[in-house]
Amino acid sequence: MSAIHVTHATVAAPTQVGLPRSLVLLLAAGAGLSVASLYYSQPMLGVLGPDLQAGDRLVGLVPTMTQLGYALGILLLAPLGDRYDRRLIILIKAALLSLALLLSGFAPGIAWLLGASLTVGLTATLAQDIMPAAATLAPESQRGKVVGTVMTGLLLGILLSRVVSGFVAERFGWRSVYIAAAAAMALIGVVAWQGLPRFQPTTQLGYRALMGSLIALWRRYPQLRQAALAQGLLSLGFGAFWSTLAVMLHGSFHLGSAAAGAFGLAGAAGALAAPLAGRLSDRRGPALVTRLGAGLTAVSFATMWLLPMLPSTAQLGLIVIAAIGFDFGVQATLVAHQTLVYGIEPGARSRLNALLFTGMFIGMAGGAALGSLALAQWGWLGVVALATASSAAALVARMSR
Repeated sequence: MSAIHVTHATVAAPTQVGLPRSLVLLLAAGAGLSVASLYYSQPMLGVLGPDLQAGDRLVGLVPTMTQLGYALGILLLAPLGDRYDRRLIILIKAALLSLALLLSGFAPGIAWLLGASLTVGLTATLAQDIMPAAATLAPESQRGKVVGTVMTGLLLGILLSRVVSGFVAERFGWRSVYIAAAAAMALIGVVAWQGLPRFQPTTQLGYRALMGSLIALWRRYPQLRQAALAQGLLSLGFGAFWSTLAVMLHGSFHLGSAAAGAFGLAGAAGALAAPLAGRLSDRRGPALVTRLGAGLTAVSFATMWLLPMLPSTAQLGLIVIAAIGFDFGVQATLVAHQTLVYGIEPGARSRLNALLFTGMFIGMAGGAALGSLALAQWGWLGVVALATASSAAALVARMSR
């Protein structure tokens, strides 16, 4: 990382020259590896239980605790990036995340693993400190491109985490996954310590006032409310689809969890969408990209209404195509929303980011609950109807002024 010579400078505003590629790659790798920590456990749940002498119900709480920790961390910790040096926050979280992953790898029982998983979720919000940092470092003319590149790293972390953890766990045991992840995060921390500049705080508010300012920001900026609402609606359909897919595939096509996991490779479309959406946001404005992304998502979900008219093999192919389409649309819209929100009030980027992602996670959780209900009551077409309607509502929200 010798090419990065901004190590101990203090950044208050972006310069008009492009960022060093090595710095952008560092931010992308940090975002990807930190968010990947949320998903390592999912493919390993089948072997965790017998090894820790825990039942399925307790083992199932492991990914729940990481997601709970992440949601709490976004709301309660991410706003601190406006109050303190983001470099310091990133370094502290990287160290704590590495320790939490190490504790997970050496957990003597399920209680220890659950506690470590909650801590993993809290500290994995490092990704939500990196995104505003990238937006702050980038010149305005390149902000969409830089945010899109870092978002690509984050999406690749989500996409590859399950594949890598399943592969490594099968050959070397589940504990080795956590230990290797801890080492990777420690390395990111060392490189970030050498390569990241310091960031000047943009507010002197105490923690209580800082959290209270979230309400003020929400009331002050209709663009923020519009972005959070639209992204939340898209996430509702997204969550409904992915939370019910495995059940549908098992019941309708007699396919197992491995096949359902393979559908997750459609997430590669999201990784491709991020840089494209970022560049288009820089050239044509993020508002246009949000409408295109929401429209693509709605159309992709709507195509699955054709499933009853097709033979089984063609049905599976259509589901894959639809998943690629809506994943591309959802992630493109998210990158555009981030670009839009980061430009509202530069001094409040961490808080604005926290509010945007809180809306997104509320939509995701609501989609999982409503999707299960729709599947039980009306079958898979009920889930399709829910996802199509929520995506169409997101497009309407983006079209309104």
